[in-house]
Amino acid sequence: MKTSSWVWIGVGVIVLILLLTLLGTYNGLVGADENVNKTWANVQTAYQRRADLIPNLVETVKGYRDYEAATLTKIVGLRSEAGKAKVNIDSATTPEQLQAASGQLDSVLSRLLVIVEQYPDLKASQNFLGLQDELAGTENRVKVERDNFNEAVRDYNVKVRKFPSNIVAGWFGFNVRTNFQADAGAEKVVKVEF
Repeated sequence: MKTSSWVWIGVGVIVLILLLTLLGTYNGLVGADENVNKTWANVQTAYQRRADLIPNLVETVKGYRDYEAATLTKIVGLRSEAGKAKVNIDSATTPEQLQAASGQLDSVLSRLLVIVEQYPDLKASQNFLGLQDELAGTENRVKVERDNFNEAVRDYNVKVRKFPSNIVAGWFGFNVRTNFQADAGAEKVVKVEF
């Protein structure tokens, strides 16, 4: 073979290596870009979960709190009626007064027993603790997804800025991406009101 043939083969091999490097770099940048997009979508999913879940949980806890308060008010009222019935029994002087006062006490006690049987476990505090746990878990999920997004952006930005991939990135319009940044005022504690 002639020397010029070897030169053309050498040039062809170099061009092939450059072309494969270019393709590999481009594909790596596309993969990193799509990973950033995916992780941002995960952040948005966590936000949506929070937006869907937390108001519903708060309303459920508020409803149960109100229900429990009404039930306890009924119990306190019945207890008061029972106290009055007992006073009537103690102060009864005739059998008719005693029977009427006993009937009144029986009525109060039966209504009280019905309420207690229907609602044996009135513990809004457990609901509040559950809400608190769910709030903490949701915020942790959001934080994890934000951290994953920032990590994906960092990996992508390193590829976009490193040589020689920065040349390929410039040719094909891959630009540095911005990390997640909190909104102004996000450092303030969020209030949950009932």
